[in-house]
Amino acid sequence: MKIYIFKSEANDALHAFAGDEDGSRLPAGFAPWCPEGVVEAGRPPPHNLSRIRIEGAIRLQGFQLWRTKRAAVADSEA
Repeated sequence: MKIYIFKSEANDALHAFAGDEDGSRLPAGFAPWCPEGVVEAGRPPPHNLSRIRIEGAIRLQGFQLWRTKRAAVADSEA
């Protein structure tokens, strides 16, 4: 299964995996969604995330959400 990667423009730390290249089942509450890439069949997803869990969530819900940590602001920049 190909896994399509999206990023929310409403929340810059929020990303999603989807089963279709349009992200048609991604939650509208975090739209718009921008495509960011594709994980080809048999290849590992980014950030050491579980491919089995991602594929399971896509089969059940049509997507899986994940977050990236925001970069810490250095004291000198604060």
